[in-house]
Amino acid sequence: MLNIILRSLWNRRGTALLTIFSIAVSITLLLGVEKIRKGVRTSFSSAVSGTDIIVGARGGQLQLLLYSIFRIGNAPNNLSWESYEELSDNRRVKWTIPFSLGDSHKGYRVLGTNQDYFKYFRYGKKKNLEFSKGKPFSEVFDAVIGSEVAKNLNYQLNEEIIVAHGTGKKSFLQHDDRPFKVTGILRPTGTPVDQTVHVSLEGITAMHVDWESGAPPMEGQSISAEEALKLDLTPEEITSFLVGLKSKIHAFDFQRKINTFKEEPLSAIMPGVALQELWNILRTAETGLRVITWFVLFAGLLGMITALLSGLNERRREMAILRSVGAGPGTISFLLILEATILTLAGIIIGMFFLYLGLFVSRPILEAYFGLFIPINPPSYKEIIILAGIVLTGMLMGIIPALRAYRQSLADGMTLRL
Repeated sequence: MLNIILRSLWNRRGTALLTIFSIAVSITLLLGVEKIRKGVRTSFSSAVSGTDIIVGARGGQLQLLLYSIFRIGNAPNNLSWESYEELSDNRRVKWTIPFSLGDSHKGYRVLGTNQDYFKYFRYGKKKNLEFSKGKPFSEVFDAVIGSEVAKNLNYQLNEEIIVAHGTGKKSFLQHDDRPFKVTGILRPTGTPVDQTVHVSLEGITAMHVDWESGAPPMEGQSISAEEALKLDLTPEEITSFLVGLKSKIHAFDFQRKINTFKEEPLSAIMPGVALQELWNILRTAETGLRVITWFVLFAGLLGMITALLSGLNERRREMAILRSVGAGPGTISFLLILEATILTLAGIIIGMFFLYLGLFVSRPILEAYFGLFIPINPPSYKEIIILAGIVLTGMLMGIIPALRAYRQSLADGMTLRL
């Protein structure tokens, strides 16, 4: 029986291949959207761990989360170093990590921070940052680069890098008179850390010590790197900072204290709450994508029914011959149902191949340009249930042409001309 079905499909291979391809594309879209959705959530959720509060200039909590953790967008304003020190000295604070953003290197964000970054920053399930090569910065013009920066720019230890003013991929304002030296390369984390160049806060200050209002010094008024090192390089302001509390029960009180800080307008957010706001915003889009992919899948299965129904008239003599050699109406119907099942299974197999091929090809691109890590795992239990349901649906849809074939009489088929 299987041989008969395969030979019949081969005789109609053009229509069969188009049907299989449409189902395969539907499966690729359906599972691909779900994997990308999970990958986006995993990437965002694993970017910061163990941080209780993020503090920045007054603004929206989602904006503060995006530019501080994900290097997306820019801060509306900076906060003063005096405010940072005062809040850091609070008795409820265990540790803080200051961030200074606003510069870049060949499209990668440059982050000014201190040694506490390597000591307290966590990602994923509270994992520490680890070095594949080198060590943390210790001098003013030392730099630690993420794994993607090192890989894509082919950087090694002790290489010099030039930081550009601003966050664009191309900048006409270069700090080429004060180059940094790579002293460390971090292990891959699957977070924005991989696409970041880390320097000291003193290094950020030294780069801009003779700049005024974001403009470079006039000709003859600049100072050398050696002269900059002799100056007080304590920063006047930073972009934001992360806070780890001694006890999480003080999180709301400390957040209220910062939001009502009298010295300057500040915002304090909890990363988990801000991420939930992000998911709520994206929920409508996620639902819309799911609905679209299910409709695409339905259209693929509907195309299969259409192909089977339209081919019945051409196959009436085939059915009649099968009836004449002893195949009953039930056998003919079962053949068509099995044919629909085989087409659905073939579409699922090819669709899964397309899916994993697309994931292998697109994953490095998504990591390099969007900082998204899409895990390539075997189908989950939920996905297997979905695929089994699709096979069952394809089988049930095969009943429609099977019923029509069941009603065709043997005499009607035998009287058709070749």
